[in-house]
Amino acid sequence: QVQLVESGGGLVQPGGSLRLSCAASGSISSINAILWYRQAPGKQRELVAGITSGGGTLYADPVKGRFTISRDNAKNTVYLQMNSLKPEDTAVYYCNEGLMTPTYYSGDYYYTPLGSWGQGTQVTVSS
Repeated sequence: QVQLVESGGGLVQPGGSLRLSCAASGSISSINAILWYRQAPGKQRELVAGITSGGGTLYADPVKGRFTISRDNAKNTVYLQMNSLKPEDTAVYYCNEGLMTPTYYSGDYYYTPLGSWGQGTQVTVSS
């Protein structure tokens, strides 16, 4: 099973940017999807974004237009570019192997994480 390790978190001011990385121990080209989740203190873990092996993407409504997910199969890495960060984006961010299945509606997916959760990377948005 491929192991995934998150990195790139930190402290940033509101309106700033960060790029998170999800590095895999092996090839990601055959993995159906990689999902980014986040968990804020006292809240449940929630989906942020996902990307399929074919490049299809999925975003949670709160991050649409601000976050971009991408993958580099040659580097076995998935990225989450986060722009226009807000204090409510503060959370521990996790990546996971997942399954994304197209729904009836174009561009929408059912999704589920399949792997175990790693340590995550802390993102703090504060002035």
